[in-house]
Amino acid sequence: MRARDWLAEDLGHECDWTSVAVVHKSACAELQIVSRTQGVIAGLPVAEVVAQVADPQLQWQAFVADGTVVDRGTHVATLKGLTRSILSAERVLLNTLGRLSGVATATRQLVDNVAGMPCRVYDTRKTVPGWRLLDKYATRMGGGWNHRMGLYDAILIKDNHRAAMAAAGIDYTEAVQRARTFLMQTFPPTRATEMIVEIELDTVLQTKELLQSLSNLKLSDCMLPDVLLLDNMSPAQLSECVALRNALQPAILLEASGGIRPETVAATASTGVDRVSTGWPTHNAPWLDLGLDWVHG
Repeated sequence: MRARDWLAEDLGHECDWTSVAVVHKSACAELQIVSRTQGVIAGLPVAEVVAQVADPQLQWQAFVADGTVVDRGTHVATLKGLTRSILSAERVLLNTLGRLSGVATATRQLVDNVAGMPCRVYDTRKTVPGWRLLDKYATRMGGGWNHRMGLYDAILIKDNHRAAMAAAGIDYTEAVQRARTFLMQTFPPTRATEMIVEIELDTVLQTKELLQSLSNLKLSDCMLPDVLLLDNMSPAQLSECVALRNALQPAILLEASGGIRPETVAATASTGVDRVSTGWPTHNAPWLDLGLDWVHG
């Protein structure tokens, strides 16, 4: 857990001089974390760790669970203990909880906008370095699904991979077959089958050509990609790709990506794609506004 580093960043490896200057060292208080706006809470276990690292004697009590939708004014958690300790941890606590709750809230907005459609909302690797596991946790608390955690747990052939392949005279079909063969030769059977193989495509023509080349293969041949990532395509283009997939290789999932936001996700999902992936919650969504309010001391 990086809580110690976060606190050290704020304290400068010294202390909270304001609290030392004006608050008696033995003074105790009770403060409440309260939501200022409606949203989805995420990160309470992380916030509790921050409190315990700041002062193991601090008492923490959460009154809601992660994944809960809270209204403005909801009492989220209580902190009791030395006033100096609480004030020293205040900003790190609220920053952590606010960011993760913001990601969860934004994810829930996307999920709600595709409610009733057979389309899942996935996150991406567009996360702040060091925060990926936390951001992906917040995605789940918002009702979303995790895409690959990193470069180590899936095969995803993207545009620059394709450029390198083209320079070597390797087409899409051969790339998929190479990936499948590599997995089977490199990893135990269980891991080889669990790791998905996905290829990014930019145009309807690319999608058609790949699906046609794979149309004679069966799922049992283990040479099909699991997912085709359709990048930056319009709803009309996505609908074309869905029709091609349904006709040529219905076992393959289709994922739409690029420009997926609350105002566009429903139109994208309505094309019949199986999933959408978006970095919008992790790099554009506002933090949930939370405050630490004095109860008594």
